[in-house]
Order: sequence, then structure tokens, then C-alpha cells
Amino acid sequence: MVAILEKGEFNTDFHPMVDFIAASPLRYALTIKPTVFVSHIRQFWSTARIETTDEGTHILATVDGIQRTVSEASLRRNLKLRDEDGIVSIPDTELFENLTLMGYNISQNQKLTFQKGQFSHQWKYLIHTIMQCLSPKSTGFNEFSSNIATALVCLATNRTYNFSKMIFDGMVKNVNNKVSKFLMYPRFLTKCLRMSQFVQISHTHQYVVPFHTKKLFTTLRVNSPSFSGRIVPLFDTMLIQQGEGSGTPTEPHHTPSPEVTSSIDLKLGSTLYMILS
Repeated sequence: MVAILEKGEFNTDFHPMVDFIAASPLRYALTIKPTVFVSHIRQFWSTARIETTDEGTHILATVDGIQRTVSEASLRRNLKLRDEDGIVSIPDTELFENLTLMGYNISQNQKLTFQKGQFSHQWKYLIHTIMQCLSPKSTGFNEFSSNIATALVCLATNRTYNFSKMIFDGMVKNVNNKVSKFLMYPRFLTKCLRMSQFVQISHTHQYVVPFHTKKLFTTLRVNSPSFSGRIVPLFDTMLIQQGEGSGTPTEPHHTPSPEVTSSIDLKLGSTLYMILS
């Protein structure tokens, strides 16, 4: 999924958070739109295997007869995430304290899963963008786990979260799934493996990467039954002055027609595979 970072009259109440995300090191990964060929992604995930050496863990796969390699470092480099020394986890007490400051009601026996609907609209926009555009999550998008919560707290408190590790760990888990595999991260794989440079004439079936559209903001304004009732503005450390930015160029956003925004289901052998982004 490609994030929407547009501003206009349709989302004036989201402008501070849009500015924050657009100025962050995540902007490039959130907005890149390479040409993705379905056959490339199918080949990658159907042949992917894990190799661990003294140099670390890699995913090896064969695409168009050529061995390709993906690692945490290659994801970081190609997605321009600059998070090599980023945080992976924080103590539960600190996590809960910061989520409370964002408007979340921490229960007495709080588990490490959280409800997006408890947050006010701007925080929901940030959480939703992380979950759909960066995380390996493939289930419902109202509940999220501690890794997303940790990323949220790090972003809000001006600390670096290791998104590259989160993405790569999700890929490794997918490779190790012996029952079925998601054709996940088509944008990132295409960019990381530079597969657009090796396109054969036989590759004609392009995967249309879905976009967030302006309707997202209307949806996020609707309060969930679990909403805490607290409308919380951004932390002071998140406020962006006009003219500030990350310096990483973003690509123009185009709103697609409804028929191309849905995911594509594909069959590989007898197992159902689903393309996610």
C-alpha cells in the first residue's frame, strides 16, 4: 500500500500529522511506486529460502534464473531508512506511559496488543499508515501488537525505530511458513532487488499497487466504539515548521480508480497466495 501524504481542504485537521510523516525518514518507503510484475514476486516467494552465515541472515531466491539476495541491510539501503542503530523494543512501563499520553486507556491487566480505535483521528492516521504500508501484518487492521506500538512511541519521541528489522523479520517468518506464503512487500522487493532492470518481454502482468485515497481521512474521523474520548494533539517534538523536511524526494500521488485498489488473489500450485503491500 502506498501512503497518501497530500494536504488540502479535505483533511485540514490532519495537516500536522501529514507534515510530520512527510518530513520523516519513512517518506521514501511510504511513497515509492516501482513497476511491479506479478511473476517476479511469485517466483521470489516460491523459491525463497533462509541462509544464515557468520555475516548474518539472508533470504535467497531465484527470479528469472538469477539468484537474488535480500537482507536487513539491503532493505535499509534501498528504502533509505537509516535505522541501523534503531530501537527494537522498549520496556513495557515506558510503552504504556507514552501510549497513555497519546490518549490510550491502558487497562490494569494490559496485554501487548492494542486497539487503533482508542486513539483520536491524527494518531489513527499515523498508526494506519505504519500498519498498512510498512508492517508485515496480514490480519485485521484495528488491532496491533507491541512492535507497531514501539514504532509509534519512537516516532512520537524523536527516536529511531528499526523498521528495516521489522520488515526483514516479517519476510523471514513468511519464508518459514510451511502452510502458505503471502506474496508480501511487492514494492520493497522490486526496489531492493532492482528487478525492473531485468524485465523480460514475457512479463506483461503488472501488479497495480493499491493507494490510500482521500476517503481514508473521512473514515478515520469516525470514532470507534472503543474510542477513549480524548482528542490528543501531536507531541511538541513532532511539530514541523513550514519549510522543514527530510530532504528525501517523494513521488507524486495519483488516486487510482476503485477497481484497482483491491488486493489481487493468485494461486500458485494448490495453495492460495495473496499479494499484500
